Amino acid sequence: MKVRKGEIVGLAGESGSGKSMTALAVLNLLPSTSKKSGRILFKEQSISHYSDAEMCSIRGDKISLIFQEPLTALNPLKTIKAQVAEPLLIHKKNTKREAYELASETLNRVGIPIKLISRDIYPHEISGGQQQRLCIARAIAVRPDVILMDEPCSALDPIATGRIEELITELKAQYTIVIVTHSMQQARRLSDKTAYFHLGSIVEHGPTEEIFENPLDDRTADYVLGR
Repeated sequence: MKVRKGEIVGLAGESGSGKSMTALAVLNLLPSTSKKSGRILFKEQSISHYSDAEMCSIRGDKISLIFQEPLTALNPLKTIKAQVAEPLLIHKKNTKREAYELASETLNRVGIPIKLISRDIYPHEISGGQQQRLCIARAIAVRPDVILMDEPCSALDPIATGRIEELITELKAQYTIVIVTHSMQQARRLSDKTAYFHLGSIVEHGPTEEIFENPLDDRTADYVLGR
């Protein structure tokens, strides 16, 4: 499967079909006991067998990952602004003042109210939708090439989900996005291309509308139609 610059690619399928494992494999975050085969190419360079030290130059800088549960992915002891500033301090070597100014701009860009940005607010003091926006702000602050999103809306109510989807669509103008979702309808709303996973394998992939309108595999058709 190829992900081209500027695309939103959906990894869709039932729970346990291998979608999240694929996203984690890209950043070499699978358990050490996992058996691995194949290659992952980033900008035509294989990163499949990079060491942790080598992956540190990729993770959170060139490729960012947004986890499924926002609150568990955030540090409860750091303010929302500090959490967005942190990757700027680590990867971009900004001064603290520069990092915090950029953090404020990025939080504002993803829709966090100014009244929250200007105060020392902690993750537990904001809503679930705002927590996910905070995670997105942290991911895009360093301007990565690729953003991996693992079920970014699964913990949100329908209204918050709609707003996050709008934000993802806006981000497409600047970022390449891979979104893991169990919802084929979400894949249809957001993605240019979709890969359907079943029991650890990609059954088929291609332009999203083709997957929905003319699936080539019966398993894809069953999932699309909810049979």
